Amino acid sequence: MTMVEFTSETLTDAQWEIAHAIAQTLVKENTDVNELGKTIAYLRASIHQPDANSRFFKYLKTLVSNGKQIGHSGRTPDYYRSIDKACGDYLKNVQDAYTILQILGWVSRLMRYYKDAGPIGEIQTPSTATFESPRQAEISKVAKSQNFKVDQILEATVTKINGIKVTYEILGTIKLTEKEPKKAQSLCEGQIVKVEIVDIKEDGSIKKVKLVG
Repeated sequence: MTMVEFTSETLTDAQWEIAHAIAQTLVKENTDVNELGKTIAYLRASIHQPDANSRFFKYLKTLVSNGKQIGHSGRTPDYYRSIDKACGDYLKNVQDAYTILQILGWVSRLMRYYKDAGPIGEIQTPSTATFESPRQAEISKVAKSQNFKVDQILEATVTKINGIKVTYEILGTIKLTEKEPKKAQSLCEGQIVKVEIVDIKEDGSIKKVKLVG
């Protein structure tokens, strides 16, 4: 399993604000940091899945729903509700699962700090509404410079094949995983192929592609 290193340089100022806000919120609600650790372990284990973000938030909902059955104490369901709400409130605009993992890694450290630091005053709401990871910012920059269009043909590298799912890398920056039920088995990792843009996001970045030929 690949371990993600938590270093302070990996977080932007806005992401640091999120980490502090979540940690303060959870400490004020007397949330058990060990329960947060379980959610971090789950995200780390599923980090390489293309839908790691949605899996993580569904997992939090599952914990809330089944807290009484799987909890070790009467407070466990409350812990899960607090974690679910804090993550929903502060991480909903973070699109990159690796960034969420890094933020939560620091949340667990900060919780231990705040627990011993005395009473917590009013929690400052993170100042930025949208939080981009360095990778997201790079993708946005590429999208604006390229002016992508639907039906446009691009060169892509096949970086991963998982059953019928194929991950393409475009322009060395953009990675997209698409279902190619009829063509996946004929491809190999590292192969250069042509893909056609099928859909584009509001910010101009590529939402969906399909293999050509």
